[in-house]
Amino acid sequence: MSQDPNAAPSAWEQRPPLLERMGLPRPLLWGFVGLMIFMIGDGVETNILAPFLTGDHGFTIPQAGTLVTVYGVAVAIAAFLSASLSDLWGPRKVMFIGAGIWVVFELLFLLVALNSSNTALIFLSYGLRGFGYPFFAYGFLVWISATATAKRLAVAIGWFYVAFSAGLPTLGALTATASLDIFGLDYYQTLWLSLALVVLGAAVALVGIKEKTGRGPLVENPEQVWQTLSFGLRLLVGNRKALMVMLTRTINSVPTYGMAIFFPALFVERFGWSVGQFLILTTVIYAVNIPCNLFFGALGDKLGWSRTVTWFGAALCAVSMAGLYLVPSYAVDQGWESAYGLTLLVGAVFGIGLAGFVPLSAIAVSLAPKNPGAAMASYNLGIGAAVFAGPLLVAVLYTPLGAAGMVYLFAALYLVAALMSHALRGTQPGFAGVPLPSPERVS
Repeated sequence: MSQDPNAAPSAWEQRPPLLERMGLPRPLLWGFVGLMIFMIGDGVETNILAPFLTGDHGFTIPQAGTLVTVYGVAVAIAAFLSASLSDLWGPRKVMFIGAGIWVVFELLFLLVALNSSNTALIFLSYGLRGFGYPFFAYGFLVWISATATAKRLAVAIGWFYVAFSAGLPTLGALTATASLDIFGLDYYQTLWLSLALVVLGAAVALVGIKEKTGRGPLVENPEQVWQTLSFGLRLLVGNRKALMVMLTRTINSVPTYGMAIFFPALFVERFGWSVGQFLILTTVIYAVNIPCNLFFGALGDKLGWSRTVTWFGAALCAVSMAGLYLVPSYAVDQGWESAYGLTLLVGAVFGIGLAGFVPLSAIAVSLAPKNPGAAMASYNLGIGAAVFAGPLLVAVLYTPLGAAGMVYLFAALYLVAALMSHALRGTQPGFAGVPLPSPERVS
């Protein structure tokens, strides 16, 4: 029986493709896969670098901390520049440069700096390698922002954080554990495994993505180098909402990096638990966080970006951050056997709250939709600033405030973030009278 060519398409035929229904930009699919593999490689060293340097190369703990701070400064600079450079050169080229920086300086770190135990060269090579992953990862984030449809932008960015967080720190730490405990590799050999994964991830993304927009400049006047590079800075200085986006994004991650400094000692000295139990708490936080990144991206598109960040991000993090100290303190003092289990539960809530910040990146893009890279520059600067700001706050304030004071400070910062994100209303197309753009982008 022949089909009538004039017949209306069935409901099944009218349904959009599966990836489109999931909010995953189909032309960028291999980019998400490559990003996850790349970040697994980057995350392998997270928990092994300090013991490796202190045990095998004579570093002190303060020296290892200083090295990470230098690395964090490079991450912050690169995170800011990656967005504007993506406007200027195209996201693909920035990703390629980032992968190249990572590989070249990691080879210098592994082959020359470590083998010679040259402290200055270790700082130089590892510090400069900090420019690598932000260029690669946040260049891809700009690519997403430039190609996803406006109505599905937050959920597309949610997929970015699913891939990013699955690699760093979750699967990266798991890979390091498997390398050391199952396959019997040492720290140095595991760092080579890290390099191999980064190369594989970069190849998957850069070869696999066929989308055309990100292969060239995203602005109409790429020859105006200074104007393009400085646009993000001028936006940050001249647009109050861009500044609030940056500060809110910094607050989003500052406690995460700060907790890593003093929570292990808190677990051992105050609660009588082990460092291993703190690592389990960290695993729970990020295991819950990964799927919630996608959920809150989708929820932000429907409920409102600002509203989602305010209540499900900042406010929920403020409550759960305080709970990470108050709940175990009370439970341990009362002798409850469930004290640790309750702490893990509060940690899961904190992981959910961290994901509630996902729509903030969509807000950043909405501030300058014709310059998506430069618009993301302030957001990216907030990500990078948190890498060193968290440990820095602990270094300066831990002695006068103590562990409890630091936790309350972090909770208060989240309340400040809630006020700022509430003030970011009126940026989302289709909400609060903001018109929807014409359908120009590829989903």
